[in-house]
Amino acid sequence: MTLTSAEKDQAIAILNKILEAELAGVVRYTHYSLMVYGFGRIPIVKWLRQQAAEGLAHAERAGELVTHLGGHPSLGIGDLLETHKHDLGDILRESLAHEDYARGLYEELLALVTGRSIMLEEYARTLIAEEEQHAGEVDKMLRQPGTLAAFADA
Repeated sequence: MTLTSAEKDQAIAILNKILEAELAGVVRYTHYSLMVYGFGRIPIVKWLRQQAAEGLAHAERAGELVTHLGGHPSLGIGDLLETHKHDLGDILRESLAHEDYARGLYEELLALVTGRSIMLEEYARTLIAEEEQHAGEVDKMLRQPGTLAAFADA
């Protein structure tokens, strides 16, 4: 099966939202990396900057798919709310919320293209898996040492 013209337009719109959300993540993670202080700063900053780089790769991939489908990549950027909360726990909780939003966009794309475009279906599934894995890592970082239960369940 292939996408209808209307489905292609919907996919382009979702991909542009993904592009904007991922670019917002790049800015967000870069900002967070600048605001980390304390003894454990260096590995945390490194991790945050890796997340920014990953977000840029995700944005580029979404933009490439927009042009593949004949669309025009958005020059917009997703919401960037400055909470002025720079405690590491606050940063990680904000990160989880952002990742949940992005995962929702990938799930929306998957629902649209399942059975219609294997390329887009595989793309969406892969990115959903990556977002779930990232959320799991953040969840582990939010747990108290020695705690096995997921942060989200506590």
